[in-house]
Amino acid sequence: MVVPVTLELVIPVHNEETDLPAAVRNLVRTLHSLPWTWRITIADNASTDATPAVARSLAEQYPHVRVATFAEKGRGRALKSVWRESDAQVLAYTDVDLSTDLKALLPLVAPLISGHSDVAIGSRLARGSQVTRGVKRELVSRSYNVLLQSVLDTRFSDAQCGFKAVRREVADALLPWVEDDTWFFDTELLVLAERSGLRIHEVPVDWVDDPDSRVDVMRTALDDLRGMRRLGWALLTGRIPVDDLRRRVGSARDAGRLRAQLALFAFVGVVSSIAYTCLYGYLRHHLAGPTSNVLALVLSTVLNTSLNRRFTFGNSGPGAVRAQAKGLTVLVGGVATTTVALVLLRRASPNAALPTEVLVLSLANLSVTALRFAAMRQWVFRRRDTVGGAT
Repeated sequence: MVVPVTLELVIPVHNEETDLPAAVRNLVRTLHSLPWTWRITIADNASTDATPAVARSLAEQYPHVRVATFAEKGRGRALKSVWRESDAQVLAYTDVDLSTDLKALLPLVAPLISGHSDVAIGSRLARGSQVTRGVKRELVSRSYNVLLQSVLDTRFSDAQCGFKAVRREVADALLPWVEDDTWFFDTELLVLAERSGLRIHEVPVDWVDDPDSRVDVMRTALDDLRGMRRLGWALLTGRIPVDDLRRRVGSARDAGRLRAQLALFAFVGVVSSIAYTCLYGYLRHHLAGPTSNVLALVLSTVLNTSLNRRFTFGNSGPGAVRAQAKGLTVLVGGVATTTVALVLLRRASPNAALPTEVLVLSLANLSVTALRFAAMRQWVFRRRDTVGGAT
C-alpha cells in the first residue's frame, strides 16, 4: 500500500557536492520532527562535478530521499518539473545552503496543510526576521521588492527568499502560466498567485548570507527586471487570463482546503477522544463520575481546540484565549444536545435498554461532531482572505 505524501521538499542543486550532504542531513532531522509524511527530492540541474553521485548516495542512505536529474540548468525549470509530477499535498523548496533557519519550516507549511493559506514564503523583510548579509545584497533585495510593489502592484514583502511552499492544486493551476525557468520563477509564481486572489502566508525567517554563494547578484537582478517587463506586459494585454485563472484556482483551493480540514479535524478528534478516555480513567479514581466526566470533557476540549487551531485551521496568531472560550461554548452546546437526546428518549421509551441509549447518544454525538466542525470553520477560526500572516 502506497502511503500518501503530505509534503515534498525539493532541493535544487548545481555543482553542490560539498554542501549537499549536510543540507540533506539537517533536513531529514527537521522533517522527522514534523507530524506529516514527507519526501525530499534532490533536483540536480546539469551538475558537472560529483553532485549526481553524492545525491544518489544520499538517496540510498535515507529512504525518504530521491533524486531527479535534469540535462539543462535552471532552478525554475527543475522546480516546475518535480512539482508537476508530485503527488504530495504541499510542495516546497529550500536552497541547498540552508541560509534560512529550518525552525521556520513548520510555520511555513502548516497553514498550507490545514488549507488556511495557498502559498507560503519565507520573508527576510517581515517584522520579526533576523537577517545577516552584506550591504550590497541588502540594497539589491530591498530595491527589487520596492520596484515590484511599484510596477506590478504586489503586496508580498520578499520575492526572492529561497524558502517557499505551495498547495499542489494551486501549483497545478499556476505552473502552466509560469514561463521563467531560472531565478524569476519565484516572482512570477507569486504575482500570478496574488492576481488569482490566493492567500500568501508570510513567515519571518532568520537568514544568514552564504559567503560562498555562486549567485551573480547583478546578473540575476537584470534578468529579473526583464522578467518583470515581460510579465507586466502579459498581464496588461490580457495574454494571461487572470479572471479565468482566479475562478479555476478558487474552486480547486476551496475543495482542497475542505478535504484537508476534514482529515485533520478527524485526526484531532481521535487524539482528543484518547485524551478524554485517559483523563476520565485517572480522575475517576479520585472523584465522582459526573465530576470526572465534566473535567475530562473540559480538558480534552481545550486540547482539541488548541490542536485544531494550530493544525486544522492553521491559526497561529493572537486570539488563543478567545478561541478557547468559543470552543468551550461549542462544548456546552454539545453537552446540551446529548442531554436533550437522552431526555427525549426517556420520555418516548422510559424502559429503553442500554444498547438503545448508547445508539441514541452515538447518533447525537455524530451530529455534535458535524456541528462542531461547522462552528470551528465558520465561527471559532473563521479566516480572512488577506495577504500576510495567519489571522
